[in-house]
Amino acid sequence: QSQLVESGGGLVQPGGSLRLSCAGSGFSVMDYVVGWFRQAPGKEREGLSCISRSGDTTKYADSVKGRFTIGKDYANTTVYLQIDSLKPEDTGVYFCAASRAFTCSGHGLQPGYEDWGRGTQVTVSS
Repeated sequence: QSQLVESGGGLVQPGGSLRLSCAGSGFSVMDYVVGWFRQAPGKEREGLSCISRSGDTTKYADSVKGRFTIGKDYANTTVYLQIDSLKPEDTGVYFCAASRAFTCSGHGLQPGYEDWGRGTQVTVSS
């Protein structure tokens, strides 16, 4: 099974920014559809954003449009999630997931991906 590794989480004040990264261990995430998900305490895992293999197609949940940006970092062969104007309700564990079967425009925000990382904690608090 492929392994994904998230990084970039931490404690940040409201209004701040973070950039999360998703890397593959022993493979390149650039060859997959990649999605980002969040699980807040006591809540179900929520699909936030996805990006196609080519990088030409992206998709966002309505709750994060305008504040979250997904992209590919070709220099580091990672997929990032830039989060701006952080709010306390953005607190949670952020996961990246990869799929060869999905399309981002189709099921990209649904949790049926084949491979998942262990997550990185984001806490937004003053």
